[in-house]
Amino acid sequence: MDYVKFGRTGLDVSRICLGCMSYGVPERGTHPWSLPEAESRPFIRKALDLGINFFDTANVYSDGTSEEIVGRALKDFASRDEIVIATKVNGRMHAGPNGAGLSRKAILSEIDKSLTRLGTDYVDLYQIHRWDYATPIEETLEALNDVVRAGKARYIGASSMYAWQFAKALHLSETHGWARFVSMQNYVNLLYREEEREMLPLCRAEGIAVMPWSPLARGRLTRDWDEASARSETDAFGKTLYAATAEADRKVVEAVATVAKARGIPKAQVALAWVLQKDGVTSPIVGATKVQHLEDAAAALAVKLTAEEIAALEAPYVPHAVTGFS
Repeated sequence: MDYVKFGRTGLDVSRICLGCMSYGVPERGTHPWSLPEAESRPFIRKALDLGINFFDTANVYSDGTSEEIVGRALKDFASRDEIVIATKVNGRMHAGPNGAGLSRKAILSEIDKSLTRLGTDYVDLYQIHRWDYATPIEETLEALNDVVRAGKARYIGASSMYAWQFAKALHLSETHGWARFVSMQNYVNLLYREEEREMLPLCRAEGIAVMPWSPLARGRLTRDWDEASARSETDAFGKTLYAATAEADRKVVEAVATVAKARGIPKAQVALAWVLQKDGVTSPIVGATKVQHLEDAAAALAVKLTAEEIAALEAPYVPHAVTGFS
């Protein structure tokens, strides 16, 4: 496993981050394809064995049960000082007013609940899980600053939003002397490259760590175009990401297959290697529901695509409507 500094911080993270949305009680929340605890634990253990020290979850995943499962496994399998735990806040956690969002009330309540579920005194990275249009960003940033000052989070980060919104947040934090976002968790893969226009250049200029979610396009880059999976059949959000560009996306998937065949390696390694070689990318977030998913992720670190291969992978791409912010 390779390790890298997390943006301009002194934190060392593995170049692969294990995404833990796949682990949770299937009957809770909106992920019926998630793996229950007994089936999840071997993947967390395997990730640690491969040298992965970076784990990302969210309060909303499987109605909080992802945090519970991940927290118990990491407590059993690893030293707290050796691992980096990231979680997120914004999604709806209960019905009625104040059950979601990034108000001061929500943030200060949800950080404590996340810490309880994770079984830890602090998280290494506390992220806003999208922009909250109903709450002034100043209120959100000041509350996050208080979370950091209280020792409940070491760093704060953000997830998918417009570059102007992220720039505004960074500016406000600097103006007020508040804790500053150190990372951006955004949507980057061979099927969606719109972040290359504004967000990735902004992150490079500001020294922001980049941890792309869905680097394999929810598995679409790892299998033949017409092949389905249990997740793709039930993943309503995933269907909204790719429905409008199916024909162009098919050609990208075929290009991945061509490069993979020529190299004699799985398509997943090719697609992930492309993300890993993007300038400014820190740690792609990889989900795993099969051991091969983790092994391919680790192996992708050794795959160095040539300029010609990268050109072939990128050639079929057409501009996409901006998406992934909801």
